[in-house]
Amino acid sequence: MPLNTRIGSGASQDRLERLIEERLKPEADKNAVDARIWSLFGESWAVMFTDLAGFSRRVAEFGIIHFLQTIYESQRILIPVIEEHSGILLKIEGDSMLVIFRNVDEAISCAVHMQQCCADYNGGRQDAEKVLLCVGLGYGKLLRIGDADVYGAEVNAAAKLGEDTAKANEVLVTGAVREAAKHQSTLRFEPIEQVPAGATAAFRMHYPLA
Repeated sequence: MPLNTRIGSGASQDRLERLIEERLKPEADKNAVDARIWSLFGESWAVMFTDLAGFSRRVAEFGIIHFLQTIYESQRILIPVIEEHSGILLKIEGDSMLVIFRNVDEAISCAVHMQQCCADYNGGRQDAEKVLLCVGLGYGKLLRIGDADVYGAEVNAAAKLGEDTAKANEVLVTGAVREAAKHQSTLRFEPIEQVPAGATAAFRMHYPLA
């Protein structure tokens, strides 16, 4: 691996760890350290978490290899959509993906396009073969540690919405996403009761499909 790649991939994490170590010292000025961390790593992004519905049921019914096939197919279908909408795919864990976007409009457009691609793919297929996508979106200031990970209240909220709350074909968003997208006349936002920690509100986004 080239030297510049090795430096770039680990420099942010190393710097953060040194600042955390400094923050742990008994005499540390935590407010000052926190300000340095936010100055170095604080950025505003839209964040997306995706998940596939019915993991446990599908594994029990069809076996893990069948579900691995479904994961493979979902990535084949969806990763090009993420790239088309200027998303940065930071992490894949099992059947979940973490993606960030510079603005809410791109994140929403990507989520809708992903659901459209799944609907097109699922047409005529048996239930066992369908890719059933769940999406959670958040937006706001977060800590971005290079291309390794992101941290923040909206990150946690998006993860909860996408991985735990959303059902198949749903796009759930935080109040911050709804506020940033209120100019989009083709969308309708329905409040939901399950508001995740870190979000002021949560909504089910109703979106048009072709």
